[in-house]
Amino acid sequence: MHERQEVCIWGRWPTEHSGLIVTDVPLLSQPKCGSWLCNLLFTYWTDHNTTMSAVNMIAGDKGEKKDMGEKASQANPMEQYMILAKGAKGAAAVQLVRQVLEAPEVYVFGELLDMPNIVALKSNPKQASHYELLQLFAYGVYSDYARESAKFPQLSPSMLTKLRHLTIVSMATGQKSIPLATLGIQLGLSSTRELEDLIIEAMYTDIIHGKLDQKNGILELDHAIGRDIKPEDLPQIVSTLQSWCDTCDTMLSNIDQLITRANSDKERHLKHRNSLETEVLNIKASLKSQVQEGDEALVSDSRDHDKKRPPKKGIRASSSKFWPKSS
Repeated sequence: MHERQEVCIWGRWPTEHSGLIVTDVPLLSQPKCGSWLCNLLFTYWTDHNTTMSAVNMIAGDKGEKKDMGEKASQANPMEQYMILAKGAKGAAAVQLVRQVLEAPEVYVFGELLDMPNIVALKSNPKQASHYELLQLFAYGVYSDYARESAKFPQLSPSMLTKLRHLTIVSMATGQKSIPLATLGIQLGLSSTRELEDLIIEAMYTDIIHGKLDQKNGILELDHAIGRDIKPEDLPQIVSTLQSWCDTCDTMLSNIDQLITRANSDKERHLKHRNSLETEVLNIKASLKSQVQEGDEALVSDSRDHDKKRPPKKGIRASSSKFWPKSS
């Protein structure tokens, strides 16, 4: 049994270590006592803290990389399933399909449908139903499943909820105000409470934005996520986009014509303005010259008049004296 003794060391150490009680003093410098035990403890303490600092830095880097990986995974939840689909074949691919369909954050399946191992499922009669189920979630609605439920595998409660959510998204693309009665029929729900809970859950998952008007029995939608596009719908989409482009070209042409007309009107207005300013300047100059000529004529007339005026006779003072009259 080790005897307890107190060792003076300029450093930090666990309170009890190998029977020693070490005073907890902040590290300032290497001990000057010269004891071999103090030097040994100081060296161990320095190496220990250096190692722990390095370990903490590595752990911090790993933590940051882990956080970045988690954020990237949250941004694209399908990415991890795409990686698994590269090596999953047969029964593993079937299990992967079910995992994807039950995943609460995945609502788009087009990328997974294009994976070779997933496409290979439709060539196997026992596994083709899961490929069709994946296509149902990518392009279909709940009524498609209700109409041909025998051809699909049995759905779990989470799968049914997701399929109903996707049905609401599909209905939102065609109309912004959906009666709850119509929505209940399309989703196969007769209970108003279940229907309202489903709609609220869809809003919380952020796949639709809107307002549930319970008084009037209407779901008013402002926004819904996009779904996968069926291959047979591509020509119609291309036609719609081409029509939109043609409309944009027509509008641009009309805008160019308006710009050209506005520029010509502006140029004509500037020419008219310049001509008016020139005419005003000419009139001012003409008036100024007429005023100057009139002033000169008045001055010359006054001079001629002064020359023709006869000189005034001067009044001479009489030398005769005026005597008063005698009375």
